Order: sequence, then structure tokens, then C-alpha cells
Amino acid sequence: MSGWLDAAWGAVLAVAQTMGAPFGAADTRPLAHGYVEGEYLRIAAPAAGVLERLSVTRGQTVAAGAPLFAIDRATALAERDRLAAALAQAKAQRADLATGKRPEEIAVLAAQKTQAEAALRLSAAEWERQAALAARKVSSADKLDSARAAFERDQGRLAESQAQLTVGGLGARPDQIRAAEQAMAQADAALVQADRRLVDLAPVAPVAALVEDTLYNQGEWVPAGSPVVTLLPPERVKLVLFVPETRVARTPPGTALRVRCDSCSPGLVARVTHVASKAEYTPPVIYSVGSREKLVFRVEAAPDAASGGGGLHPGLPVDVELAP
Repeated sequence: MSGWLDAAWGAVLAVAQTMGAPFGAADTRPLAHGYVEGEYLRIAAPAAGVLERLSVTRGQTVAAGAPLFAIDRATALAERDRLAAALAQAKAQRADLATGKRPEEIAVLAAQKTQAEAALRLSAAEWERQAALAARKVSSADKLDSARAAFERDQGRLAESQAQLTVGGLGARPDQIRAAEQAMAQADAALVQADRRLVDLAPVAPVAALVEDTLYNQGEWVPAGSPVVTLLPPERVKLVLFVPETRVARTPPGTALRVRCDSCSPGLVARVTHVASKAEYTPPVIYSVGSREKLVFRVEAAPDAASGGGGLHPGLPVDVELAP
């Protein structure tokens, strides 16, 4: 009988050693089973085109801001140049409306005003002379009327020249200036959109991450919106656990859990981030005969990188100690 007990005790010790922790009271804690899951970033381009450049390879670690790939941008660059020229034209038209006429045109208007002033002086002198002659009965009333009409005509021409000179120094009407400013704003917005399109056609890594997969080769046609590179940031790795319903109340968000797996660092800790609101049956991927027919709750936990959680890979099965 004692030999059988010794063999059984030795088997229990062997199981405890395979769990990666010394056998004792801590090992009597119930376990939850689960696996590592990754929340991937699938980087795509908004427009279809030929994959012009693939800057990363599968398994590579990239820093934030590192170039990933580029879709053929020849058409987008040409459109961007066209819109830049349209914006420059709109700005020039707005500036032209604000400055009034050119100096040479102002000089012409000033000369016309000088001529009108000279003509007015002449007609004024002629009217005065005809008035004096008419007073002495030497000239006829018709000549006096003609001289006065010439004076009034030249007086109007001088006023017209003065008004033209004043208007020549002004800018365009307010409504014309507003229309030009709106055209300039529209051209500027179109250029910003074109610049953004060029950026989208050559995306960079939004965060430091592992290149999990590349889905196209250089030179292949990529449909619009189709992912080209799949990234896995280290902070987007999580544990998916299945906690028995009898234990879920003692595993609220924020609970720290000890994690065990074949390749885990000793002392690895994860913290619960989410607990499902509905129970489910243990999924087939969890090979636990004892809990297969029991209801469990899906629980998500974030591994603590400081405790050695940086080496977890998606698909890795894990066991987690629950509170007794």
C-alpha cells in the first residue's frame, strides 16, 4: 500500500513541476484556460493601383513612422501639380483685384485729366470773351450760347476724368473680391486633399509593430481598400480566457492574474480588461475535459510587458491562476 501512495505522490509532484511553479498552497488555485490573441492593424490604400514599392518584410519589426509601401502615384502627382497651379492662379487674381489698375494705366488717366483741364480753361476764356462782346452788342447771342455750352461740356469731361482717375486707384468691388477669395479657398482645399491622397498612397507605420504579414508583391495590382501589410503592435496582444461561471464574480476588470505557458517567463502577470456579459460553452480550442461541459465567461486580459509579457505570440495556449 505504501508503494502505491509513494507512486501517486510522485505523480502529483511531477504535474506540479510541469506547471512551472513550486508545489504548495499556491498551486491549489483553480485555473482558467485560454490562448493569446492579437488585434491586428491592416494597412490599406484608399485607391487602386500597382504596388510600386514594398518597404517591409514578414517578421520585421518597424518603428512608428517607418514607410510600409507605396501605390503608383504618377496620376496623383500630376493632379497635385495641376491643383497647385490653380491655387497660384486664384491667388494672383485676388491680388490683382485688390491693387486696382497698373501704374501705366493710371498715367494715361492722369494725362486725360490734364487735357480736360486745359480744354476747360480754354472754353471758360472763350465764354468770358463772348459775354463781353455780347454786352457791347458786337457778338451775337448764338455765339455766346455756343461758348457757354462748350464750357459746360469741358467741365463735365474734367469731372469724368477725375472720377476715372479716382476709380483707377481702387480695387475691385467687394462682391468681386469675395468671389475671388472663395475661389482661392476652394483651390487651397483641393490642394490639401491632393496632398493627403499622396500621403495615403504611401502609408507609414502608425505605431511601432511587428510585420505579421505582407499580402501583395511589388508590381501586383492592389484593389482599393485591400490591406497590403498586417501589423501587430506589442500592446495589441491580449489573453482570451474562459473563466467558469462560479469564479467570474471574483475576476472583475482590473484583477491581476498569474499566467503560465510553455514559453512564458516566470512571474508573468496579466490584468483583466473585459468580462463578457453572457455565458457560453467552452470552445473546442480549449482542451479541458473537466470544464468542457460547463458554462464559462470569456475574459480578456492585457499582459504586463514589465513582467515578461513581450514574448507572447498569437495562438499560444495559456493557463491563468484564479482567486481561490
